[in-house]
Amino acid sequence: MPGPRPHAGASSLPMNQTRSFLLIAWLAVAFLLFLEWNKAPVALDPATTAATAAPAASAAAPAATAAIPSGAAVPDASAIPSAAAIPGTVDPAAALPTAAAAPAAAPLTITTDVLRLQLDPRGGSLVGAELLAYPVNKDQPDIKVKLLDSDPRHFSVAQSGLVAVAGSAGTAPSHEAVFRPEDGRGDYRLADGATQLEVPLIWTDASSGLTVRKTYVFTRGSYAIAQRLEIRNDGTAPWRGAAYEQLLRSPPPPTPRTSGLTNPEAYSFVGAAWYSPTEKFEKFKVAEIFEDGPQSRDVTGGWISMLQHHFVLAWVPNKNEAQSFSLAALDGSTRYLVRGVSGQIEVGPGLSVTRESTLWVGPKLQGQLEAIAPGLKLTLDYGIFTFLAQPMFDYVLKPLHDLTGNWGWAIILTVLIIKLLLYPLSAKQYESFAKMRAIQPRIEALKERYGEDKQKFQMAMMELYKKEKVNPAAGCLPILITIPIFIALYWMLLESVEMRQAPWIGWIQNLTAPDPYFILPAINLAVMYLTQKMTPTPGMDPMQKKIMTFMPLVFGVMMAFFPSGLVLYWCTNGILGLAQQYVIGKRHGDKAVVADAK
Repeated sequence: MPGPRPHAGASSLPMNQTRSFLLIAWLAVAFLLFLEWNKAPVALDPATTAATAAPAASAAAPAATAAIPSGAAVPDASAIPSAAAIPGTVDPAAALPTAAAAPAAAPLTITTDVLRLQLDPRGGSLVGAELLAYPVNKDQPDIKVKLLDSDPRHFSVAQSGLVAVAGSAGTAPSHEAVFRPEDGRGDYRLADGATQLEVPLIWTDASSGLTVRKTYVFTRGSYAIAQRLEIRNDGTAPWRGAAYEQLLRSPPPPTPRTSGLTNPEAYSFVGAAWYSPTEKFEKFKVAEIFEDGPQSRDVTGGWISMLQHHFVLAWVPNKNEAQSFSLAALDGSTRYLVRGVSGQIEVGPGLSVTRESTLWVGPKLQGQLEAIAPGLKLTLDYGIFTFLAQPMFDYVLKPLHDLTGNWGWAIILTVLIIKLLLYPLSAKQYESFAKMRAIQPRIEALKERYGEDKQKFQMAMMELYKKEKVNPAAGCLPILITIPIFIALYWMLLESVEMRQAPWIGWIQNLTAPDPYFILPAINLAVMYLTQKMTPTPGMDPMQKKIMTFMPLVFGVMMAFFPSGLVLYWCTNGILGLAQQYVIGKRHGDKAVVADAK
C-alpha cells in the first residue's frame, strides 16, 4: 500500500532546491566579505571636526582634602588658563605639544634591536617610534612603520607626568615640564651583548626640594618599555599628588574607499580602547570619540591603548593600582586623547616613592601582549568568528608554522587536518553525489514524463530518492562547516601581524597581498569549474544550470583580489575535495542501483 502522499512543501527537499541553497551559501560568503571590505573609517575633516565635536565638561576646582584631578573630564584646551595659572593643579590636556612649539632641547635618540625612538626632554615624552623589523611595504624595506610621530599630519605621542594636589608642598612635572638627561647624553644605543638599556631623565624643584627621576628601561627583543618614576622629597612638608599617562594622536589620513579590496588599512579598526576586570575590553572608533563625547571609567588592574591595523600603543600601570580612565576629543582640535590618572601618592619629608608602569609600542604579538597584562591580546580582533579563529591560530596554524617555518605550508597542512576531520561527512557527501549522478538519467526521464506538472514530478523524484537511499541534502553540512573556517582564516590573514608580508614559495612573497601573477586564482577557477562539472544537477531548470555554470568564473575573478594566503587555502581545499570526489565517485557510482521509473 503506498505511503502518504508528500505535501507540496516537499518540493523544498529535491536536489534543485539544494543547489539553490548552495548558491545562497556562496553568495552569503561574498556578501560578508563585501561588507568587511567596505568598512572604511570615516574621514574627519579638520574644518568641521571642531564644530561637531561634543564640548567636554570642565573639571570642578578640587578641594584641598580630595584634590586628585579627575580623569573623567577632559577640559577644552582652549577654554582654560595655562597650567601655571592654576595653583596646585595641572590639567594634562591643557598644553599640547605641537610641531610649532619650540623644543626645550634637541630630542634624544634611542636605538634598540627592534625600535628607534625620539624622546623629547619636554615632559620626557616619546614623540617618535620606528619599528625596525616592520617595513611599511615589503618592496621598500628601508621605510619603517611609525607608531609615534610629532609630524602634525600623523601626530601620535605617548606622554606621562605628575600633578600636585591643592595644598601640597611644591609643584610637579607635567608632560610640559623640562627634564634633562641625567648623564648628559643625547644618543643611546643598546650595546651588543647587552640585554637592557636605561635612559634616565631628571627634574628638580629647588624651592620645594622635590626631585623626580623618570627612567625608561628598554629590553632586547621587546616592544615593552618600562617606565620607572622615582619621586624624592627633600623638603620639610609632605608632597601629595597623582601620576598620569596618556596617549594623544590625530586621526589617520582618509583612505580612499576604492582601495578597500586590496588595502586592509581601509577597513581595519582604528581608535582607542581600554580594559578593566569588570567591564572587560571596550573599544571606541575615531568617529565615535568625536561624536559621542567624553567617556570615563574607574578601574583597578586595567590599561589604556590606541589601536590600528596590526599595531598598538598601550599604557599599562601597576596591576594593583586604582586608575581613573578618560577618553575624549579635544575641543577645537582634531586630536583625541585617552588617559589614566592614578590614585593619590604621598611622599613625606626625607622620603621617596617609586612607581612603575609599562608602555607597549609595537605589533600585536599575542603571546607577548598577554604576558604584559590580562586582556591585552584582545587588541587583536578577529571579528565575529573570533571564537573559531583564535583557537585555530593558537592550536593549529601557529604550531604548524613552528614546525615548518613557513605560513604557506602551515595553511596547506591546516587544510589537510580539516579535511581529515571532516572526512566522514565528505565521504557521505560525495557518495550521495555519485548515486545522484547514477540516477540522473532517470530523473531527466521523469521530468520529460510529467512535463509541466511540477508537483507530480517532485513527488516521483522524492520516491526515487527514497527507493535508492539518496539524501539530496547530504552535501550541505560540509559546506556550511567550511564557510566559517574560510571567514575565520580570512580574518587571521588580515589581522595577525605574524602573517604580515609573510612569504610562501616562488612568486608568492606576501601571503597577505593578492597573487601578483594571478596564478593561484587561475588554478582556483579551474578547480571550481571541474568541481561544478562533476557535481550532479538532476531536476535543475535551465536557468539555474546557467547560473551554476557561471559561478566558478564569478568567484574565480573575485578571488583574484583576495590575499594569496586565502586563495591558497581555498585552492588546497578544492583540489583535495576534487580528488576525493573523483575517487569516491568511481567507487560508488558503478554500484548505484537504478530502478526503472514507474
